[in-house]
Amino acid sequence: MSPARRCSRTACSRTAVTTLTYVYSDQTAVLGPLATYAEPHAYDLCDVHSERLSAPRGWEVLRLATGPVDQGPSGDDLLALADAVREAARPAPPARVSPAEETGRVTTRRGHLRSLSTD
Repeated sequence: MSPARRCSRTACSRTAVTTLTYVYSDQTAVLGPLATYAEPHAYDLCDVHSERLSAPRGWEVLRLATGPVDQGPSGDDLLALADAVREAARPAPPARVSPAEETGRVTTRRGHLRSLSTD
């Protein structure tokens, strides 16, 4: 997929900013934000052609709000990520009950592994 999709109109080389789809059962043309992927039955339009769009007589044009271009994570997102990393880096609190006391079985340890007796 190319990083910038082009307008679907013939002889237009501008970058697409909106996607046009038709809902034939409702006689509606839906013009919304640029779709994530190019679809065979959707038309990518530049800003000029999306403003001049007209639908057939009797059809309704539904224009969905196009938000600002995704500019990456916000400051709040970065702070939340930093807090999550700090929380994950904190050492775990020591276990209050040993596994032998918890299960009533005799255990042996080898490194970070433990084995439980079968009786």
